[in-house]
Formats: sequence, C-alpha cells, structure tokens
Amino acid sequence: MNDAVALPAVTDAESLETREVFRKVILRLLPYLFLAYALNTIDRLNVSFAKLRMAEDIALSDAAYGIGAGIFYLGYILFEVPSNLYLQRIGARATLTRIMVLWGIVTVATAFVTSANQLIVARFFLGVAEAGFFPGVILY
Repeated sequence: MNDAVALPAVTDAESLETREVFRKVILRLLPYLFLAYALNTIDRLNVSFAKLRMAEDIALSDAAYGIGAGIFYLGYILFEVPSNLYLQRIGARATLTRIMVLWGIVTVATAFVTSANQLIVARFFLGVAEAGFFPGVILY
C-alpha cells in the first residue's frame, strides 16, 4: 500500500516558465523590496540618532522623547489590521504605493517639528503611515 500522493506530471515548458517567473522576481522585485525594508528599519530608528541634537533644538525632555519614540508603535498597532484589510481590497501594489508616499510625506514633515508635542504627533502618524508595510511586502 502506497501512501504517497500522485502529483500531476510537470512538463518541461511549465518548469521553464516557473523558473523564468522566479528569476524575474528575484532580479527585479527583491532588490527594490530589500531596499524599501532597509529604509523602513532605518526610519524607525532615526529618532534615536536625531535625539542628541534635537533635544537641544526643541527643548525635548527625556520623557517626551520616550513618548515620541514609543507612540510610533501605537499608531502602527492601531492601523495594522485596517491597513491589511485595505490591502486585500485594493491589492499589494496600490497599498505599498500608498504606504511609501504617506511614509515619505510624514518623514519630511518630521524634519520641521519645533516642539515635543509636534514630534509626538509626527511619530504617531509615521506609525500610521507605515502600518501594513511588512505584510504588504510579504503578500507582494
């Protein structure tokens, strides 16, 4: 008695076509996604690099810095599920485009903060903008 499942025969043309698709994905898509994810990681951490100078410039206390650094994840967590539901509705390509555009706008706006409250709001909206990025990349 053989418990193995019989698989349909794969023709050489199907195998060649599958390999060509994987090759295109690896050569065209993965470098872009790797760069985007690397920038995403750097962007999450950039507030820690900027803290030294920013603390003087906008009179940022340690407590306000901690709230600003942590509030990012609150926005990220609150909007992760809605972003994923939206991703299923409109597709990964449109969702990643939306995320990257909003992410860029909020990151540029963060450069113009002049108070601790503005930093906290900017970091929250950065979390909102980036919500769904990783699942979108995985789905794409």
